Amino acid sequence: MLASAANVHDSKLFEPLLETNPSVRGRRRRPGRPRRRPEKLHADKGYDYPRCRRYLHRRGIKVRIARRGIEAKTHLGRHRWVVERTISWVLRFKRLGIRYDRTAATLLPLLLLAVTLINFRRLRQVEEL
Repeated sequence: MLASAANVHDSKLFEPLLETNPSVRGRRRRPGRPRRRPEKLHADKGYDYPRCRRYLHRRGIKVRIARRGIEAKTHLGRHRWVVERTISWVLRFKRLGIRYDRTAATLLPLLLLAVTLINFRRLRQVEEL
């Protein structure tokens, strides 16, 4: 998870963001070390730059980035709703939605707390089933 200024383009933080991701949990009973990267990455048109595509190819990740000016938004919608839903959950926390805190040093801990609470609530719902 990274926090940046609002005027920094998303594609410039693409590589640092992927480097911060922890190991991906593999399938059960699969021999060997745990995976260090996802199999494929879905991204919107903001990441459609040769630099981003080259980075994914170097890491062996299948590229699923919508092309600027070519692909319709409907193709990405199958996966995009998960991202939009998660953002709406985070923005329900008033302090993050309005963003009173301007520095990353105060924003990032609040964001981590919000994500922790969201996951805790989801796990509690699963336990109740």
